[in-house]
Amino acid sequence: MAFGVGMGAALTVALMCAIGAYLWAGAMVSDQRARNQRLKNEIVRLDQQIEEINSLEQQKQKFIARMQIIEKLQRSRPEIVHVLDTLVRMIPDGSYLTEVTQLDRRLKIRGVAQSSTRVSAFMRNIDASQWLVNPELEVVETKKENSVGNDFTLYADQASITDGGVVRSPLGAARGVKP
Repeated sequence: MAFGVGMGAALTVALMCAIGAYLWAGAMVSDQRARNQRLKNEIVRLDQQIEEINSLEQQKQKFIARMQIIEKLQRSRPEIVHVLDTLVRMIPDGSYLTEVTQLDRRLKIRGVAQSSTRVSAFMRNIDASQWLVNPELEVVETKKENSVGNDFTLYADQASITDGGVVRSPLGAARGVKP
């Protein structure tokens, strides 16, 4: 009988140890799952923060690009004044302009000249200018009906001043800036 009681006691102790080990392992697994869930939640939160940082970085790049455009416009603001002043000074006697339009850095110049030699002189003046480069004649039309001269259309590129004191045309030709 003592053997049966000893066996029962040993079996009870073994069962209690097994239940204790099972509960302890379950608690460890539950704690690990809770830590894993907390890590997953933190990863989701960090992913959201990374997305916010990326969107802020994109906004920053857009703002920087806008600031560069504004800065470029600020630097080039006096250029158009010089271009218009140069046009007025370059037009030969016996000629006048009827239209000047600009698309980007390309100017389209329309006018009337008494002769085609005055158009040629105007083109030479443009070529010698520091503010306009690459004159290209599109058309010279002689109209007979009550006309005082030849209508002409020509194109020229607006030069831009770089910090080094050199005028660069959009096609890459370089000239020294006249004082």
